[in-house]
Amino acid sequence: MINTVYFSLGSNIGRRKNNLKKAVKLLNECGIKISKISSFYQTEPLSKIKQRYFLNICIEVETELSPEKLLKACKSIEKQIGRKPHPANRNDNYEPRIIDVDILLYAQKIIRKRNLEIPHKNMHLRRFVLEPLNEIAPNAYNPKLHKTVKELLKGCMDNSKVMLLGEHL
Repeated sequence: MINTVYFSLGSNIGRRKNNLKKAVKLLNECGIKISKISSFYQTEPLSKIKQRYFLNICIEVETELSPEKLLKACKSIEKQIGRKPHPANRNDNYEPRIIDVDILLYAQKIIRKRNLEIPHKNMHLRRFVLEPLNEIAPNAYNPKLHKTVKELLKGCMDNSKVMLLGEHL
């Protein structure tokens, strides 16, 4: 069965645009068909740690891979591009990263496992996710919150800077 899935990708270390391009290429090589890619957005880090702005995109894909296999592919891609694993007891949510590949929505499924939560548990709180996702899929539906991406963006309280660059992959 083919499922529509949405990802958020971000990078703020090294050649950010190239990191994102490589991640998309590697996703495609995993048998994931890319249907839509948002523009690039330059986004303010949410961390108190001084760091470079992120470059973010969202993508829509079609795949037969299960959510678990997709997660495994995402982790493999992050590792191939150079992301280092952090110790299990360390929270790296706001640290700089060479690449971040997150599954946001998988069809209309709600999944909650130890290492996988779909819809992504924080997507509705992050303007850097919602702006590019709204560009490609304003009517995509979050089955857990019972709202579309457009509705989530309208209600988002995140005031961090998100700047549309107007460029595409």
